[in-house]
Amino acid sequence: MTALKLKYLGLAVLVACSPVCIKTSFAQLHLEIAKAPDQAPQIAVVPFANDQTIFPIVSSDLNRSGRFTSTSNNLPDQPTAPNQMNVGIWKNAGIPYVVMGQVKQLDANTYQVQYQLFDTDKQQWLLNEMLTVPSGRLRQAAHLISDTIYQALTGIPGDFSGRIAYVLRNPATPDQRYTLQIADTDGEQPRSILSSPDPILSPTWTPDGKKIAYVSFETKRPAIYLQDLSTGQRQLLTSFKGLNGAPSFSPDGQNMLFTASMDGNPEIYQMNLVSKQVSRLTRDSAIDTEARYAPDGKSFIFTSDRGGSAQIYRYTFADGSVKRVTFKGGFNARGTISANGSKIALVHRPSGSNYKIALMDLNSGVFNILTPTSLDESPSFSPNGQMVVYATREGNRGLLSIMSTDGRFRMNLPSEQGEVREPTWAPK
Repeated sequence: MTALKLKYLGLAVLVACSPVCIKTSFAQLHLEIAKAPDQAPQIAVVPFANDQTIFPIVSSDLNRSGRFTSTSNNLPDQPTAPNQMNVGIWKNAGIPYVVMGQVKQLDANTYQVQYQLFDTDKQQWLLNEMLTVPSGRLRQAAHLISDTIYQALTGIPGDFSGRIAYVLRNPATPDQRYTLQIADTDGEQPRSILSSPDPILSPTWTPDGKKIAYVSFETKRPAIYLQDLSTGQRQLLTSFKGLNGAPSFSPDGQNMLFTASMDGNPEIYQMNLVSKQVSRLTRDSAIDTEARYAPDGKSFIFTSDRGGSAQIYRYTFADGSVKRVTFKGGFNARGTISANGSKIALVHRPSGSNYKIALMDLNSGVFNILTPTSLDESPSFSPNGQMVVYATREGNRGLLSIMSTDGRFRMNLPSEQGEVREPTWAPK
């Protein structure tokens, strides 16, 4: 029996007998830089005037982008306004970019944040912007500033203001053994969405980022639920006999792909979320699962062992054709496509029991192993396609890791309260 069949046999026999427990609990993720980029351009983030919150976040964001080496310490000068800028000091220090800013409290609940970005080589201001920020959203403002600076320097939108959903498994708390959480991309501001003594699997965002679907075992069989993040309201989407798993939303949010075995064998189905009409898409004696829409909605990729081992295939809606995508290695699964449609991130087994995250370029076919760890799963692209978050193990820790797609930078996000699994990056 193949590894894929063994995996889904295990999924099929899991049962859940307890109702979901929704409680307020937070498990902080701790940011650890595992690999810093070599010879990245330096960017100085001068401490902002009247601020202890924003500038450290901006410095940390830019440093973990993999594109820059950022610091707010041991700077040759500390200007906080454009008229204090001494270009010669920074050029002599070999620092090509300088960020500075000022924070002003307008009233008890509102702040004004002004920031600048200076290019010392071109001797020009690249940014000089002002934000009006509610007092409770200073962290979000800092991430947005980082996004803007990153785009100004790279031409690529930043993703620091995004969110990551993940499942925390904590055997020490039986009533909340599984918790679905959302946090900032640096692990801060965790928020619990759902807690249960029974497994929670395969969280996935709706395209507008307002809801999350997931598989819950709170009854005697797996079922797919959709939960509104602002109200907490839940909707049961599928509870067919047998398997119900691996939900994925179409780019327009009108349809959902999922795996079900209602007809006897795990196949890919599509549900219209308005009419709730379900149509079967794949028909094969093998296991077909883990479907993910292409960004244009005209096709989807999925995992199947119809060729004798787990590989990635593409289904085209126009004619119902299925073509194999991956050929390198004896195991390729859990594929997901970047937002621009150019790359697939997937779980790849190069040898033995090693499972790594690999990237495949869909245009050239070039296949690269990305991660240095050996028990990796559940890759998810950042919206700008520059990072991949995945679950892995290091020693006895189950943690999240975020790695740049060029392999130059990696950070870990472990939790002290259990294992972190099943990450998925929120859409922009």
